[in-house]
Formats: sequence, C-alpha cells, structure tokens
Amino acid sequence: MLQFAGLAIVLLLIGGGLVLTGGPAALKALPFELALIGGAAIGTVMLGNSPEVAREALAGFARAFRGPRWKKADYAALFTLTGGLMREARRRGFVAIEADVEVPEESPAFLAAPRILEDAAARGLICDAFRLMSMDLTDPDRADQRMMEAIDAHLDRRMKAVGALQTLADALPALGIVAAVLGIIRTMGAIDQEPAILGAMIGAALLGTFLGVFLAYGFVGPIAARYGQIVEEEARFDETIRAILKGFAGGASPALALELARTTLPPELQPETLRSADVTPISAARRPAA
Repeated sequence: MLQFAGLAIVLLLIGGGLVLTGGPAALKALPFELALIGGAAIGTVMLGNSPEVAREALAGFARAFRGPRWKKADYAALFTLTGGLMREARRRGFVAIEADVEVPEESPAFLAAPRILEDAAARGLICDAFRLMSMDLTDPDRADQRMMEAIDAHLDRRMKAVGALQTLADALPALGIVAAVLGIIRTMGAIDQEPAILGAMIGAALLGTFLGVFLAYGFVGPIAARYGQIVEEEARFDETIRAILKGFAGGASPALALELARTTLPPELQPETLRSADVTPISAARRPAA
C-alpha cells in the first residue's frame, strides 16, 4: 500500500539520519522523549474533544493505512439490495418490504449484503428512507431531507475527528519545545559537569524539538490529510444511497434510479449495469424451498 511505502521512506531517511548524526546520547534519550511527547499528544486529543470524537480521531491512524471502507463490490451489493427493495415495493406495495426495513437483521435482502447490514449509518439511511416513503409519498422530498440530515450529521462527526488530528499536528512542534525545555532545565542542573557530558545532555534536550517537528510534518499531518480524504470518499457511499432512493421517491423506475446513481460514480467504483434478472425478488428469497 502506498501509505506504508511512504512511512517506510520517511522512517528510513529521518531515522537513518538520526542514527548517523545523533550519537549514543540522542538514541538513549529517544524512548523517553517519544513517550513524553506521544503521551502529551494523546492527552491533548482527549482534553480537547468529546469521547466519541477522540476515539474517532485516534482510530484515524489505522484508517489512514487501511483505506476507504467501501469498495466496488460493496457498491454492487448496494445496487442489488436497493434494487430488490425498490422492485418489491413497486410490484407489491411498501407493505411487502415492511419486515425488511423494520428488522433488517432478519431480512434476506440485507443478509445478502452483510457489510451494509453491519454499518449502522448505511443501514439506517436505507431503512429510514423506505419507512418514510411507505408512510407518505405525496412529498418525495421528505425522505431526501431526512437522508441529507443523517449524512450531514455523520460527516460532521467524522470531520471533527479529522480536525482533531490536524490540531494535534499543529500542536506537536510546541510539545517538542516543551520537551526540549525540560531537557535544558535538567542540563542546567548539571552545569558543573564536563563539557562532553553537557554537550550530550543538550543534544538529547534538542531531540524533543526534532521529534515534535518530525511527528507534526512527517507523520501526524500527512495522516490527518489522508484520513480526511478517506472520510470524503466514504461519504460518497451514503450519497449514492441518497441518490438512488431520492430518484425512486421522485417517481423514477428502480432501473432508472439505479442507473442515474451509477453513472455519478468514478469508473473504478461503478458496478456493471444492473439488469432486472440479476436481482432475486425478496418474496422469492423468503419462499421456502420445495
């Protein structure tokens, strides 16, 4: 993966330079300085954010390397799922899919798309929209408004986590200076030592400034930027759900609603054209085998 390759290059170049130029004293102080700055950094994230945002922000480090959650196969599963629900509602009325949207954990349609079923945001968008449409189709914008509000709320929470990581990146140089000042204070307490000893202690103190700047611009800053891209890419999945169901609520046929949403996706995420024969009717999936 590109992110792992980039991390390896940064660590090789910067870490190698530190090993070659830092000397034994800097390497000996490295674990302490990392623990000091890293612990303070985690504390600032916890101090400045709600528990939910702090957890989301810290999880962003892993998400940045894992990449977006939704792949092309997930979009294909989404089109099959929503296509089946829309066709069933068009043929037999919304009462035919009531059990699917009320108890999706037991729905054959949702069970055939387990990754969507496991995602509370995507599952909730689909179920809430069909539930609203079943109550009243005289105002097709009502379901769309509800989906828009849900997407905005979910995206806002995740963008707050991105902002928390960016704030952390901005704060790390200052935390490095704090670590350096602590090292200088310790050095001043040993001012009567030999120049060689004092030089090693000052070098170890300046390591804090080095680590603060390096972690800010060589690690956390890029991670925050990549995580922000992932949040935006994953929001496309929710917007695709909205586009499909908005078209259906507005009177488009299931096939047209799917096709209109499909063509808005980047080529690398577009499923193949979905035919009616590709979707097993939900009523048939529920029918016991003879």
